[in-house]
Amino acid sequence: MRRYVLRRLAQAAGVLWAAYTVSFLVLDYLPGDPVSAMVSGGLDQAALDPAQVEQMKAEYGFDKPVLLQYLDYLGRALRGDFGDSVATGRPVRSMIGEALPQTLQLTGAALVLAVVCGGALAVVATCTSWRWLRQFLLSLPPLGVSVPTFWVGLMLVQVFSFQAQVFPAFGNDGLRGLVLPALTLAIFTGAMVAQVLAKSLLVTLDEPYVQTARAKGAGRVRIHLRHALRNAALPALTVAGVMVGQLVAGAVVVETVFSRNGLGRITASAVASQDIPVVQGVVVFGAAVYVLVNLIVDLIYPALDPRITVVGPARTRRWSLT
Repeated sequence: MRRYVLRRLAQAAGVLWAAYTVSFLVLDYLPGDPVSAMVSGGLDQAALDPAQVEQMKAEYGFDKPVLLQYLDYLGRALRGDFGDSVATGRPVRSMIGEALPQTLQLTGAALVLAVVCGGALAVVATCTSWRWLRQFLLSLPPLGVSVPTFWVGLMLVQVFSFQAQVFPAFGNDGLRGLVLPALTLAIFTGAMVAQVLAKSLLVTLDEPYVQTARAKGAGRVRIHLRHALRNAALPALTVAGVMVGQLVAGAVVVETVFSRNGLGRITASAVASQDIPVVQGVVVFGAAVYVLVNLIVDLIYPALDPRITVVGPARTRRWSLT
């Protein structure tokens, strides 16, 4: 177990490095630099002479070769220092720390809604004896996956904010202001969970041990909840862990649609202004959340299925079915 965890931590470090490097290269590939973007897009060009512009570039290290810029940023990032925002001059850690609670609140609520609603939909669809209801419920997940997130958000705002006036359309107005953004963000993930869990349940219900339980007189609901759901939940749990990254990425769209202050809006503004320190700080944070959640999911597997253990010699331990 210890070797497995250490190996996964090493893989996590590799993922963080790759995310940091790719984000740096993509931003560097864009024409210009953050200082030039600020000067041409917002600052008074008459108030800044070329010497001042060059001084600002030197202050942030944009006058150095790309490799030296990368090594400088990477060295500071390894110490947890992502520098200051080029656009605002504020420390990146402070900006992320202030926006983080709102984004965690949104993604956490969306994840709970996705798992609960998606799981309930899959269980009801595979448990019902009414064929028309099963077909109808099983057709909902593909629809939820195919509908664009921004369109769902706009429709929810139109119906529940502008027409019914039940929930606020914009802002961070407490619990009421969280309902529509969380629902918008949860639909795609919930549809994925429902689709995977429903297929897994249908396969599990044909297993011999389920047939044996049915032959002994166990009811449909008992078979689903006690015998089939625990084993069928493994693929859905994997999908839920993977979709955490999708939730963080989807927060960019949702927070923009609903004008919420969070990491999504900070990221959108930073990309538009080529604010490299902010973008890299947010990217590394998102990658860290992704690898941490997936590590937790891997460690939960043995609790759901006792057959999953760490086996093999000390040098070649791996997760497998025994």
